[in-house]
Amino acid sequence: MNSPTPPTMRRFMHSHSDVCIVGNGAIAKTTALAFAQAGQSVTLLSPASPPASASAAKPVEASWDVRVYALNHTAHDLLSSLKVWGALEADRVAPVDAMLVNGDGAQAGGLGFDAYGAHVGSLAWIIEDRNLGQALDAALKFAPNVSVLQGRASRLEWTNDSAIVHLDGGDTITCALVVGADGAQSWVRGQCDIGLDYRSYGQRGVVSNFACEKPHHGAAHQWFTGSEGIVALLPLPGDRVSLVWSAPDALADTLMAEPADALAARLSAYCQDKLGKLTPLQPELVRAFPLTLMRPHAMVAPRVALVGDAAHVVHPMAGHGMNLGFADVAQLVKTIGEREAHRGIGDERVLARYARARKEDVLLMQLATDGLARLFGADLEPLRVVRNLGLNLLDKLPALKRKMISHALGHQ
Repeated sequence: MNSPTPPTMRRFMHSHSDVCIVGNGAIAKTTALAFAQAGQSVTLLSPASPPASASAAKPVEASWDVRVYALNHTAHDLLSSLKVWGALEADRVAPVDAMLVNGDGAQAGGLGFDAYGAHVGSLAWIIEDRNLGQALDAALKFAPNVSVLQGRASRLEWTNDSAIVHLDGGDTITCALVVGADGAQSWVRGQCDIGLDYRSYGQRGVVSNFACEKPHHGAAHQWFTGSEGIVALLPLPGDRVSLVWSAPDALADTLMAEPADALAARLSAYCQDKLGKLTPLQPELVRAFPLTLMRPHAMVAPRVALVGDAAHVVHPMAGHGMNLGFADVAQLVKTIGEREAHRGIGDERVLARYARARKEDVLLMQLATDGLARLFGADLEPLRVVRNLGLNLLDKLPALKRKMISHALGHQ
């Protein structure tokens, strides 16, 4: 007679899928949905998250998330194709109809973009992280061929025809392709021994939300201030704006130590004539995150592809870090879908095509954001004069402006 299994023993799980995606953010979830729509079986491996407090649910829903994204047309088209865009809370999405860039000093230059001149309905859309996450989670519940697994990966192993992700506790996931969508500190990238160029900007992104006295008319504003960094105010629905202040570390310490009313008063020096008085929406919600440039030496490895911040981290001044990630996902799924019949989804040549296809777009964004951060971060009068003249000159060159707008929209 067989003895019963002791209750303390657990059965190890050995799952198989075409693609294993490691990560739990918007890029990871979008990747899972895109591969599932393309007919692949998917395992989405994400760390266990603590349950939300029931008592906090109501005020959180009523609040405005301080983490927002300016999504371009590439992101919009991808999320629309996955039926995610239509699931967003539409009254919490703000279209960006214009972008106004301001130089610094008494002779400040200026540069303006607008949707009318770009022949589009909107330049971008401002979306809260929570709104996007909820729409993605809802789509995943109905996605065929997607298994969502919570766990912690411990080791990545390769065989001749597969990759094996080992989890703490002994569980394994065998797949043809591993996608690292696990952020700037990517575990997947580390397992592949992919080298990394890293530089801190000596800045932090200070974020918070405000009500504005005057309507913003769908315009995003950005001020290059020299010694105080880069201030951006993005439109939210209604007369509200979201702040992203790329502030030098010493100033960031001061901003975080001050009450939100003091932060609003500082902003009035830049936006008083355009937005009027600012009032903190939630005085307790002022956050900061370090700003870095990260350039991994490769986007692919044997049976591994990196997407999003695992593949590149850029300065947030243009708001395109997330858009680069969505473009990664679209290109990876497209490249694999166009492979020859005799090649598998983890084939080395197929993944190399993906890396080549993304190289130019990523490099251009890295060079542009890094170059502008250096140029406008230098507090020298000769440079101030040159960069203000440059902004004014660029504003008078419609052909070049159209090319810049096209790239920012995600049009290739």
